[in-house]
Amino acid sequence: MNEQLLRGGVAAVSATVLGFLLWILYVHPAAAPGGEADSLLPVLNAAFNLLCAAFLVAGYHAIRSGRQSRHIACMLAAVACSAMFLAGYVTHHYRAGDTPFPGHGLWRPIYFSILISHVLVTVVTLPMILFTLAHAAAGRFDRHRSIARRTLPLWLYVSVTGVLVFVFLRWAA
Repeated sequence: MNEQLLRGGVAAVSATVLGFLLWILYVHPAAAPGGEADSLLPVLNAAFNLLCAAFLVAGYHAIRSGRQSRHIACMLAAVACSAMFLAGYVTHHYRAGDTPFPGHGLWRPIYFSILISHVLVTVVTLPMILFTLAHAAAGRFDRHRSIARRTLPLWLYVSVTGVLVFVFLRWAA
């Protein structure tokens, strides 16, 4: 696959996903409160984020110790966890809408700082993850390594702060 086609594909997928999420959060009307809002989806989503972070760390350690097969398995598991998170996130917010932060005082600016940075880094990280995967799948390991060095810490940040957002929403309730 040539580089221009890859860039166009990554841009199209990233824009579609982000546009759809914005539509769900800000345009689509939520269902009646009380049903899906109290479901297990937020707990499962936090678990998928936590598992993703664990697989990212394990995959990093695997490749650093020369265990390429284990690295591949861990990174594919991280991708699967992120995909499951995204499916659960979309489903939850499609049905329940946005979740307002119930906390007060000093916790509000702390929560919103984490949330805003989480969202902004996610927007940057999604296309980076797709490029990293595409280069690995195509056997372009020099490019894969080059972008993976920047993708890993950002992806890890998104996964960990995703768990923190969940904890803040549950803890402050």
